[in-house]
Amino acid sequence: MNTMLLKLYLKFQELTSREEGQDMVEYALVLGLICFGAASASKFLSAALAQTFDNLSSNIGSYVS
Repeated sequence: MNTMLLKLYLKFQELTSREEGQDMVEYALVLGLICFGAASASKFLSAALAQTFDNLSSNIGSYVS
């Protein structure tokens, strides 16, 4: 059991000391932030679009009747 934990610890140390995969992690973090921003902005955008279409519908309805 101790040797397995030691091997796991050494593998983790090896993975954290390598620098070749850091660029990909950075790109993934940036992509995640962009997706989060787009998702949160879409909530506000959808509310604004719904209000705009409601106003447009009521304006067109007043011209028709």
